[in-house]
This record gives sequence, structure tokens and C-alpha cells, in this order.
Amino acid sequence: METKNIQKLFTHLENVITWRINSPEKDFNTEAPDFKTSNHEGFQLGDCIFEKGLDHQEVVILLMALLPRLDPALLKRIYLEFPESILFDFCSVNDNGRLFYPTIQTVQYILGGDCISERLKALDYFSSDSVLVKDELIVFSSSANDHTPMNSPLSVHQEAFNRMVFGSELLPKMSNDFPAEQLHTRRSWTDLILPENTMNELQSIEAWYNSSQVLMEDWDMQKKLKPGFRVLFFGDPGTGKTLAASLLGKYTKRPVFRVDVSMLVSKYIGETEKQLAKLFDKAENKNWILFFDEADAIFGKRTNVRDAHDKYANQEVSYLLQRIETFTGLIILASNFKNNMDKAFTRRFHSCIKFNNPRHEERLRIWQHNLPVQLQLEDIDLEQIAQRYELTGSNIMNVIQDVSLKTIALQDPEYKVSMDMLLESIKKEYIKEDKIFS
Repeated sequence: METKNIQKLFTHLENVITWRINSPEKDFNTEAPDFKTSNHEGFQLGDCIFEKGLDHQEVVILLMALLPRLDPALLKRIYLEFPESILFDFCSVNDNGRLFYPTIQTVQYILGGDCISERLKALDYFSSDSVLVKDELIVFSSSANDHTPMNSPLSVHQEAFNRMVFGSELLPKMSNDFPAEQLHTRRSWTDLILPENTMNELQSIEAWYNSSQVLMEDWDMQKKLKPGFRVLFFGDPGTGKTLAASLLGKYTKRPVFRVDVSMLVSKYIGETEKQLAKLFDKAENKNWILFFDEADAIFGKRTNVRDAHDKYANQEVSYLLQRIETFTGLIILASNFKNNMDKAFTRRFHSCIKFNNPRHEERLRIWQHNLPVQLQLEDIDLEQIAQRYELTGSNIMNVIQDVSLKTIALQDPEYKVSMDMLLESIKKEYIKEDKIFS
């Protein structure tokens, strides 16, 4: 049972803490209670420890960070047995002073005891390169009145907690720290009506997800190839770029996040890079798909340096080049025009897919595939409509929605659609885009 297996881990932690209290001078590496990862597999938290390749010290830190959520009274129980131990001077307490919470100093003492050099070594587990920090397993923060990180209470990120304990991924919501929203779609590949060669290119991206692990790990190509996959979608608005990104996520079972570029770009020097760093750090090693819509704003061409603004704008582009090359997941950039993108980016794309405006055969298929069966078209030749009016897929869907709502409002049980009603809705789409309707 899951709870019994988790309890075994915390029993081991209790044994380690008790050992340290009784043996402050001993070396953790050679004399601490023995721990074997293989004895704790077959349940969510144990499997996570194994998959991350955590060593004994990292396991102790992770369990200490989980204490407030899973066994908050553990340190209190040990305190009642060893009330004079110096260990509890390194803990924080809750508001009523009845519970002890672990801090970085608590961990330092457990791992290093009385040895100053070993306690200093323990700080390496809280550096940005540590797997616990890099993979966002633990979190530590100072209070408003105490800016010393050593006194920071330890805890676990909510997303990591759900993943390690319940096996479910809690995805982030759009915020200033994560300026991206998750895309969802109920549609399928059959709803995306594109030329065959474009569909084949899109499905080759899906194939990358299914084959990349074999290529990079089994064939040992990670030494020769850069990680991740980078794709450029370019073409007019309304031609299916966002739907294609959503479908890739749906069929690879990966969340797709559409990045709000306006929240990333800042007029203040260095702020854009900071925002991008937060975004990429959050998404790293998560198997998420990042979709940058209207990517020209931050992935655009570098300019000749005329002033300080140009210099820092070029630095932003260079920073982006570095981050997208090391990102291990799928990055999709969408732009109306390929030529708007900096050539340094286009050289690094694995695939550049053009989304053309649909030809009349494709427009006819979009009409036929999406018109509600309840609508009765009166003397309307869809093939003629598709040939005469050059609409994108998005335009056609807007027309279908407009016509459907008007028909429902008429309260005619037969839901008849006249040619005049259809042309009126088509005309609205033409006027929106400043096109001449005839």
C-alpha cells in the first residue's frame, strides 16, 4: 500500500535524525543508517527517487522538505525524546510554537554534524545545479524579517508534491512568473484541413516524440545532436497554426502552453531576459510544448547597433538563441512571415512549415466538414461559394457561427439558411480584413 511505503521512508528519516543526535561527530557518508533505493521502489515517491538518481543525502533533504505535508509531527516526537539536542535550535516553529519545521540549517546539521566542512558541503545541495533545485523538487524562502537563506524553512513545490505523491501533474496557471496559458482542443487531425505535404510535416513532429528517446539514449546520439526539437510555423492568420500546435499536444499527450509574448517583452534593460529565464526554467525537463505565437516580437531580426537600445535588443536575441538550443522539449514559433525571423533562428529550426491560405478544394472541405447538420441550405451551392470567396479556415468558422446564431434566433424549426443570409456573414469577414466584397 502506498501509505505504508511512504511511512517506511519516514521511519528511515527518523532513524537518521536520531542517529545524528546521538552521534554528532560521525561521518554521514560512512556511518549513517544504510539506505538502498532498490528497497523503496514500486510506488510513486520511491520510483521518483530512483528515476532522479538521488543519493542518500538528497533523499534525506527531500524527505525533510516533505515533512510539513506528510508527517508534520515527526520532529516534535523526536524533540520529546531529545529535548536538549542542538538540532532543534536549527528548526523553525509554527505560529503556536507546537511544531518544528526543517530549515536549511537543520539539514546541514543532519548531514554534517559537528564537522564545519561537512556542513558547508551540504550547501551544494541547494545550489542552482542541484537536481533538487534544478528540477524544482524543493523550495526554500526567507521571511520578510530574515534574509538569511540558512534559516529558510524547507518545503516542496506543489507541482512536485502532486507528481511524487499522487502521480498527477499539476500544471501552472498563467501568471507574471509563468506568462503562458495551456491550450486545449476537442478537435482531431481530421478537423485540420491542410495540403497533404503540410500534414505529413506536422506528423513528422509527432514521430520525433515517439522516436527521440531511442535516437538520443539508445543510439547514444546526445553527444552529437542538440536536445529538443524546434519548429517554425509561418503563414497568414487563421490558417491553422494554433490548432496544429494544440493537436500536437493532444496526440503526443503533452501540455501545450501558448506564451503571451506581450508579458515577456519589457522596455527595461535585462527584464525580458529575466522573464524568459523564468519561463524556460519552469518548463525545463517537463516534456511541455512551448508555443510562441506572433514570435516576431522577441525572435525578430537583429539590427545594426546604433544606440544602447539596439545593443540590448540584440543581446535578447542572442540569449534566446542560447536557451532554445538547450531546451529539451518541443518549441514552436509562429509568425505571419518567415522573413521576419532572424536567420540565426531559422538555421536552428528542425522544420519550417508553411501554412498557406486554403485553395478552393480545401475551402470546400472546411465548409462541408464544419457546417452543422441541422442547417438547411436553400439553393446554396457550396462548391461555388468555396471557389468564389477566398476565406481562411478561421474566416469560414466565423461565418458558420454567425449564420448558425442568426438561424437559431429566427426560431424556425427547419433552420433554413438563405443565400442572402450566408453572403451577409461572408461580407462581414471581408470588411473586417479591409477586402473588397463582390
